[in-house]
Amino acid sequence: MQIGSLSLSNNLILAPMAGISDLPFRQLCRSMGAGLAVSEMVAANTALWGSNKSLRRLDFGGEPGPIAVQIVGADPRQMAEAARYHADQGAALIDINMGCPAPKVCRREAGAALLRDEPLATRIMHAVVAAVPLPVTVKLRTGWDPSQRNAPRLARIAEAEGIQALTLHGRTRACGYSGHAESDTLRQIKEQVTIPLIANGDIDSPHKAQQVLRESGADGLMIGRAARGNPWIFPHIHHYLEHGTLLPPPTPAQISTLLRHHLEAIYRFYGEHSGVRIARKHIAWYSTGQEGSTAFRQTINHSSSAVEQLRLVENYFAEQEDQAA
Repeated sequence: MQIGSLSLSNNLILAPMAGISDLPFRQLCRSMGAGLAVSEMVAANTALWGSNKSLRRLDFGGEPGPIAVQIVGADPRQMAEAARYHADQGAALIDINMGCPAPKVCRREAGAALLRDEPLATRIMHAVVAAVPLPVTVKLRTGWDPSQRNAPRLARIAEAEGIQALTLHGRTRACGYSGHAESDTLRQIKEQVTIPLIANGDIDSPHKAQQVLRESGADGLMIGRAARGNPWIFPHIHHYLEHGTLLPPPTPAQISTLLRHHLEAIYRFYGEHSGVRIARKHIAWYSTGQEGSTAFRQTINHSSSAVEQLRLVENYFAEQEDQAA
């Protein structure tokens, strides 16, 4: 897949998810075949970068390229400055967040709130494109609410401002994550712009990936929530799109091995104290659908050390493997 001057190995992209798409998870999904992994959104206001949380979001050490950074804000000057900073730090792509539905983001007139202010959205795109010699992309939703689906108009503006690709989550801001992601707005946009269109929302299986590509005409797919605890979704979708056949699901032993690598990366990145707590949600996602997973998650939530977590994970998935034999 080509985004401006940037060539990706394939058209499958890990979505920027706050609290999830950190460095360990991006590295893992890239190793599993994602063509690109976009960072958690980073505030454009540099005054907010002092916390440990923000500094970790700015850590791309050891991450395989190309590095993609998503910035969020409502001030064109700050957005341009942030873009230049990340370009200087090695980013290969800058993504503008115009789709986050979180109230704390929208209250600052950023994220999906920009869908209601097309002049400001235009100024931000213009400023960021002018600031860096890198491909700039935009992630947005179909509109603020079902009565204001203005994504097609914003897509045309984006292309005119030099944006190199668009990612569209097929819901309005008001819809949150309820209902089903729509494909008709994506198809409408695809027919009106020439830059790559990346579909996002409800892509949770190889069959759904093929359906979304067929119905929307999109050039690529961005996968978010379905990758939590399931980084296998990238090779499984890629294989199905290439060959038309399904790969077998991972065995409990394979899940245990990959999860151990993920947990060890989390402990190294955050330190044991924070890492153990952050790891709990990932362990819960990996164990979803397994026998006795509810009781297992309750046990994990009381674990207080990396050694204990790793032991509990190994024992749990060994039991799953024995039951499957």
